[in-house]
Amino acid sequence: MTEHSATIEIAEQVDDELVAAFEMLIPQLSSSSPAPSRELLTDLVDGADTVLFLARLDGAIIGSLTLAFYRIPTGIKAWIEDVVVDDAARGHGVGRLLNEAALDAARERGAKNVSLTSRPSRESANRLYQRIGFESRETNVYRYDL
Repeated sequence: MTEHSATIEIAEQVDDELVAAFEMLIPQLSSSSPAPSRELLTDLVDGADTVLFLARLDGAIIGSLTLAFYRIPTGIKAWIEDVVVDDAARGHGVGRLLNEAALDAARERGAKNVSLTSRPSRESANRLYQRIGFESRETNVYRYDL
């Protein structure tokens, strides 16, 4: 597989193929999160503030990335979440293609920046983000679980 053999598209509708793809991909991303329901996928696809990118190879969905937008007093910001590429397709540029598509979409919508987080243990993902141009920030990230 070459870097350009995968194609990236924006999910426009939720069908059985999309639901099945997430049932396959989400366990590779998180052992503690269930695959999203058809209803949740519909909310993502139809949401004005979310864009669901899909990577395809030979017609099959092999990866996804969610780009979320939010408006604050100083402008529009975007956040990349839940980037996942099927184990069998990793290391061939699919993650780069997904991220570049998300950055292009964020530019088109006028976002002032795009943020993401990645666990330190995800060494190859962190190298990819740095190669693309993401910079590590000196910050404390806090989370309050509800």
